[in-house]
Amino acid sequence: MSTDVEALNNPETLWNAETVYRPDLFKGKVALVSGGGSGIGRAVALLFARLGATLVICGRTAEKLEKVAAFVRGKGGTVLVVPTNVREPEQVDALYQRIHAEFGRLDYVVNNAGGQFPQNAIDYAPKGWAAVINNNLNGSWYMMQRAAQYWRDVKTPGSIVNIVVVTERGMPGVAHTVAARAGIIGASRTVAVEWAPLGIRVNCVAPGLTATEGLEVYPPEAQKEFPLANPLKRPGTPMEIAESCIYLSASSGSFITGEVLTVDGGGKLWGELWTAGRPEYYR
Repeated sequence: MSTDVEALNNPETLWNAETVYRPDLFKGKVALVSGGGSGIGRAVALLFARLGATLVICGRTAEKLEKVAAFVRGKGGTVLVVPTNVREPEQVDALYQRIHAEFGRLDYVVNNAGGQFPQNAIDYAPKGWAAVINNNLNGSWYMMQRAAQYWRDVKTPGSIVNIVVVTERGMPGVAHTVAARAGIIGASRTVAVEWAPLGIRVNCVAPGLTATEGLEVYPPEAQKEFPLANPLKRPGTPMEIAESCIYLSASSGSFITGEVLTVDGGGKLWGELWTAGRPEYYR
C-alpha cells in the first residue's frame, strides 16, 4: 500500500488529476487551508490553487508548507505561508490579521489541521487525551470563530468546511479524536444557524479511511485489515476528499449549511476499522 499512497499524494499527480470543476472557479477568491502541508490538507490546498484561488496555508511545520507553496508558485499560483499552531488563539488571530493585510479579503476556510495516535482508550494518559482534544476540538473552534468574526467585521459572507471523522459508528483506537470531531460537528450545526444572518455557511466533511501518509502511524496488523473498512474495499483518495470540500465551498454548496458530508465508501453502513489492531475478542 505504501507505493500507492506515495503516488496518490504526489503533488504533480494531484495537480493533474481529473476534476469536474472549471479552472477559473475561484478566480479572485482567497482560500485558507489549515494543515495544508501534507495529506488531505495538501490535496485541498492544491485543488483550490489549481482552480484559481489565492491560497493561504498554515500549519506547525514550516518546511512542509514551503514545499507546497513552492510547487504552487511553480505552477503560476499565488500562495501565502503562515506557520501557525491553531491551538494558540493568539497565533490564530495573527493569521487572520496577516491574511487581511496581504489580500484584504478571505472567502473560504477549510479546517483540516489535527492529529491523533492509535491507542486503546482505556490506556490514554491525561496528557494524550488533552493534546488531541486541544488540537482537534479547540484548534478547529478557534479557526471557525475567528473566521466568523472576520467576516462579521468586514461585512462579507464566507464558507467554513471542517474536516472531521465519521461519528455514526464508533472508531476503536481513536476515541479521543472521535470525541473531538463530534464536538466540532455539534458546534458546526449550532453556529450554522447563529451565523446564517451573517451569510456564513458552516459544513463538515467526514472522510473514511483515506490513503494519506497518516496511515503509517497505524500498526501493521491494522493496516492489513484496512480493505475491510468499507464495502468498496479500498481507502479513499486525497483527491476524492478535496473535491468534496470544493463542492461544499463553491456555489454548488450555496444552499447547504450545518451538514456533514460523509465520504467513506459506505463505511458507516458496513465494514470494520480497527485502528489499533483487532482485539482477540473480535476475531
